[in-house]
Amino acid sequence: MKSRYVHTNIIAKDWKRISLFYQRVFGCKPIAPQRDLRGEWLDKMTGIENAHIVGEHLSVPGYDENLPTLEIFSYDNMESSNEKLINGIGLAHLAFEVDDVSAVLKKIKEEGGGQLGEMVKAEYPNNMIATFVYAKDVEGNIIELQSWEKKRE
Repeated sequence: MKSRYVHTNIIAKDWKRISLFYQRVFGCKPIAPQRDLRGEWLDKMTGIENAHIVGEHLSVPGYDENLPTLEIFSYDNMESSNEKLINGIGLAHLAFEVDDVSAVLKKIKEEGGGQLGEMVKAEYPNNMIATFVYAKDVEGNIIELQSWEKKRE
């Protein structure tokens, strides 16, 4: 059986705002066309009567320009009782490896996101040191920032 990872979907209150956040902070790029989806097939697939989805896919840095993607969508009618917790059941966060965790965290805050917990350094096998911090995008989705370096001896 062959398989490959294709995308991660984020349902946003304002898909354009979230899309711009990921473009500005991480350099993600929109992949045409923008989506405007509706029809009997979508109603059947989602189980939502008269479902209507708008949004777009974003390429993610470090990979082919078409896959995998972040799929940023908004529905006309959305459930808003979805508190995002780092220890909540289900998908917890998106992770990005970056050169400078502090600089990217600063950019996240400048773009309207926030920080969750403290920035930490941890020693790993093979003389590696990792820097980690959890952040939040403009709608509260959790993002892990990480960088790796060889321990200086």
